[in-house]
Amino acid sequence: MQLTAPATRRTVRRDADGMAVASFILGLLGLLVLNVVLGPVSVVLAAVALWRGTERRGRALLGLTLGIADLVVLLALMQVDHTVSWSF
Repeated sequence: MQLTAPATRRTVRRDADGMAVASFILGLLGLLVLNVVLGPVSVVLAAVALWRGTERRGRALLGLTLGIADLVVLLALMQVDHTVSWSF
């Protein structure tokens, strides 16, 4: 007995589109707060969305770029004050 509907190609693509948008938003937020967490999450979501063939390819690529930028900002700030956290 199957309780859920089987995943269709349309459902998978819609999930990939949602991951692309989430990657972009988390990457953008990661530039301001919690870049140690949101940066890697953004990179992973963007990679999975691209792998699944999202229709929002540009948004996924922006999320990937912003996630990498989060990690670069984190590394730069760690070089300045030698901690993982930072404040305004």
